[in-house]
Amino acid sequence: MASDPFDDVFTLEDRYYRQGYQQGVEDGQAAGRIEGRQFGMSTGFDKFLESGRLASRALVWANRLPPSTSAASGPATGASGPQQTCTLPPLPDNARLAKNIKMVYGLVEPETLSTANADEDVQDFDDRFKRAQGKAKVVEKMIG
Repeated sequence: MASDPFDDVFTLEDRYYRQGYQQGVEDGQAAGRIEGRQFGMSTGFDKFLESGRLASRALVWANRLPPSTSAASGPATGASGPQQTCTLPPLPDNARLAKNIKMVYGLVEPETLSTANADEDVQDFDDRFKRAQGKAKVVEKMIG
């Protein structure tokens, strides 16, 4: 008995379905890698931007702390006479405040943050960043 000439027609839909499914899987894998890479770059940028902001704020706060010695320098003078400087008001002389400011900077110090993409490094970064955010809120409350 010869094969049925309509077998190819009856299985046509199934063949096209499997072929389309396979092409969709291949295209999805390629697109997923590209989108994942873009999302990762965006997320990493956002995290490091925020950690940089915290580090900058900690530096400004640290420079506003009163000097530990009582000797204060006078206004800056140049060859043409006194120059006007722009200064921020000093922060209160508080050891706890100074400790918290130092802790914020220590947690988000750019030289000590890892840029590796291993799970352990990402967890360490996230943990340090969250702790720094908490310490920054404490400093903000203390400053007023």
